[in-house]
Amino acid sequence: MSRIRIATVDEVKEGQTIKFSFHREEKPQEGFVGMYQGKLFAYENTCRHIPITLDYGDNRFFDTEGKTIMCQTHGAVYEPDTGLCTRGPCAGASLYPLEVQEEDGVLWFEEGSLS
Repeated sequence: MSRIRIATVDEVKEGQTIKFSFHREEKPQEGFVGMYQGKLFAYENTCRHIPITLDYGDNRFFDTEGKTIMCQTHGAVYEPDTGLCTRGPCAGASLYPLEVQEEDGVLWFEEGSLS
């Protein structure tokens, strides 16, 4: 198992995200952690419509109002707190959640926690 340092809790600002890289079955993957209404969330950076990244590599996941996560390619709209797609081609599907742990003000991700 590999432990990946993402950021400090203070670096994750409301309505913003921080991306991080990890491996699943030796394949590189990307995740992102964000803050919405004072709560942290983390998801795999993969749209549920087709397996492409939600952002264009620019770390922009939230809509312009900072209220929903949006796939920049197809416009699928996801709830930040649940990952549920509420509008778009994958409505009813959910983003893949990632378990991030906070320890002494630092956010960590355990690669081996994935299946």
